Amino acid sequence: MAACGAPAHPESIEAWEYGSQVPTEAQLFALADVLWCPPTVLMGVEPRTLAEHRMARQLSAERLAQLIGMDPDAYRLAEEAQRWNGDYRQTKALVDALGLSLRKLIGVMGQVDELAGHLRAAIEGRWKSHVSPIMEITTLNKTRVSDALRTMHGEFAEFAERYMGHVVARNDDARLKEVAAERSAYLRRLVDHFWDLIGEAGEVPPFNSVTH
Repeated sequence: MAACGAPAHPESIEAWEYGSQVPTEAQLFALADVLWCPPTVLMGVEPRTLAEHRMARQLSAERLAQLIGMDPDAYRLAEEAQRWNGDYRQTKALVDALGLSLRKLIGVMGQVDELAGHLRAAIEGRWKSHVSPIMEITTLNKTRVSDALRTMHGEFAEFAERYMGHVVARNDDARLKEVAAERSAYLRRLVDHFWDLIGEAGEVPPFNSVTH
């Protein structure tokens, strides 16, 4: 580890092994090099947060900030708050550096619930007013977001029409409950369905998904 630029005392290594202490990031990266293993093996978790994805790539906060062209303090704030507010160029550089897809980045940054809220409001009301907020969250262009929301709004409207049709026809409660169950299932996978409609653009870094 000393040869890798992160010397450590034997007592410290023993403490890491017993779990009474944890190495610093520099020590973690050096230890991964010495043991010829990914940092995630030593971390004992699959990366979930922005910081964990960064460490999995053996990047310090300062180095990643440099790669994406962001002030280091601003980047650290993003990690601490789990809230990404970088511009398109910085987002593009971030997903490239961390090997994330657009869909994965939104999950890592804890914005899935926010996206779900806009999707729910869009299908139940005026979908056009939610295009811009969803564009801001996803970095997708207006056409992709509008097409997805228009489709989802139409699909959801069909549930209401079918339900009212059964009410007017005075069908039995079993049929009404079936339609209601389908509606609930649709709402539960709202975000997944959105990404299904977006297609490949959600599964790759957002290099070509924004018009600038």
